[in-house]
Formats: sequence, C-alpha cells, structure tokens
Amino acid sequence: MTVGAHVPTRGSLMGAIDSAHACGAAAAQIWGSNPRAWAHPNVPEASVKAFRSAWAAASIGPLFLHAPYMVNIASPNDGFRQRSVDLARATVELAEGSGAAGIVVHAGAAGAGTARATGLRRAAGSLLAIAGEADRTIVLVELTAGTAGAVASTLPEARELLDAAEGEERIRLCIDTCHLFAAGYPLDEPDGVAASFAELRSTGLEERLGLVHANDSAFPRGQRRDGHTHIGAGHIGEAGFAAILAQPPVRGVPVVCETPGRLEDAARNIETLRRLADGSRRRPVRRTTAC
Repeated sequence: MTVGAHVPTRGSLMGAIDSAHACGAAAAQIWGSNPRAWAHPNVPEASVKAFRSAWAAASIGPLFLHAPYMVNIASPNDGFRQRSVDLARATVELAEGSGAAGIVVHAGAAGAGTARATGLRRAAGSLLAIAGEADRTIVLVELTAGTAGAVASTLPEARELLDAAEGEERIRLCIDTCHLFAAGYPLDEPDGVAASFAELRSTGLEERLGLVHANDSAFPRGQRRDGHTHIGAGHIGEAGFAAILAQPPVRGVPVVCETPGRLEDAARNIETLRRLADGSRRRPVRRTTAC
C-alpha cells in the first residue's frame, strides 16, 4: 500500500525529498506556493528540472501538489473565481514541470444565498479551465467538510460535479476521511465504512478515485467541522481506519496523511496506517484535539 504524508519543503522543492525520506513516506504532498497567499509558484525552470530528476532518482513514489487555501473554484465573485483558476493553473504548470502526479483543489463554496446548482456550474467550469492546462497531470477535486455553501461534500454531490465537468478524464476525486466524517459518513464503525464505500461504488466513483487524504477527526461525526488530528487519536479511531484501509478502492490509490505537527508525527502516522493496513491493531492512541 502506498502511504505517505504532506511534507514541508523548507523553502525549496528539494526539501521535499529530505522530508519524505525523514518520515518514511512512499508518497508525498507539498504546497507549490504559499498556502495562504495569492502568489503563484515562483521556481526557476532550471530548479524545477533539477528537482524532477532528483525526485525520480530518490524513488520515493508519487508526488502531489496542493493548491493554496485561497482557491475557491465556485466563488460567486467573478474576479475572485478567475484569480482562483489562474492560481490553480499555475500550480498545474509547476506539477507538469516537476513530474508531480496531480494537484489537489478543494471543491469550493458557492457563497451564502447562491443556489447550489449555480455554484456547481461555476465549479465545473473552473475545473475544466484548470484541467485544460494539464497534459499528464491529473486534477484531484477534494470533497469539503460540508460547511455553508459547499458544492460537494457527499459522494452523490461529487458525482454531480464530475458529471457537470463533462466527464473530463483528467479530473479525478480526492476523498478526505476527516471531511467525509464531518459531513456525516460513519467512518468510525466498520459497518458504516462498508456502507460508505458501497455508496462510492453505486455512484460510479470507484474508478474516478485518485487519492485519499487519511486524517482522523478532532470533532465528532456530522459536525461539519474540519479538524485534522493524528491517526487513531480522534473520533474515527484505529478501528475505523482499519476498515477504511481494507477497502479495495483505498488500497489501489496513494494514501496521504495531512496531520499537524513535526516530521516525527508524520512518521508515526505513516507507521500506524501501514500497521492497520496490514491487519494488526494495538490499543488505540489517546485522543487529542490537535488540529
């Protein structure tokens, strides 16, 4: 099973290689630029090429870039939405040059008072514009935690969004365990996990799944609050993750944790995920509300 983490670059793309090695990641996700700013990636072409060669030589596994938090592909403000598309397209350009497998973009929020159908249309148009920049890179739409105005936080809503994007093959699905749990999916119970993945299959999304973000939840199920915490230390728990990791769609794609803390914490989360994927389960870790 390909298990990794979101890792720091420490100011240089090359830093991702050291970080991935330090936590034992077999896949990695990084920011392509400042996650809380509008600045586009600004890496010299020679540096991008050097990183691409170095990453391939390191034999770590697939690399993903996450678009900045600023990006809202469903924004009701035309200028904001266009700015979001431009930033995401710039992230795709960096992914293409660096050899990354894909970029992750949140499904977006339509804004208070905006009909979801309108937000859905805007998000789909944005995704098509972003994917238009890609040659080999896939665009992974990450479902959100179901906060106000969310375009896609459930699997049927994800199906609608992908359909609205004209079935573009370069657009795939990224599910985040914390987000699904926040939206009400019972991932803390083996039967609930089975039902959730039965819905993934029934909506025809199994073949469109490209990445899983494995994050425990600092908040109880269905609260629509996005609070990542360490694997087994939140409300999903080790039993929930053991059931999730046993699902065939999950075993077929990279699994990346995005939990808070240092590389040592990422290493422990990766080890826990691998242990649970292998079918062994120790006494659950003490819960924490870190997010």
